[in-house]
Amino acid sequence: MPQFLIEVPHPEETLSCARIVKVFLSSGSHFLTQADWGCMDGVHSAWLVVEAANKEEARMVVPPLFRSQAKIVGLNKFNL
Repeated sequence: MPQFLIEVPHPEETLSCARIVKVFLSSGSHFLTQADWGCMDGVHSAWLVVEAANKEEARMVVPPLFRSQAKIVGLNKFNL
């Protein structure tokens, strides 16, 4: 199944960090509870790698409030 990198940016304010983390953790989605965050290094985004049939299915993993801001990138590997 194809893999996608999902990046969900948010504003730099501490309250924004706390808000998005709370939404992710309370969503009940295993994917969202496994997100990696850049906030402690000054990059205010969450990243997830998910398997999905296509980009739109991958976008549906993101809570509705943040879907329009999410960047979805299809991942691939190259073989020699």
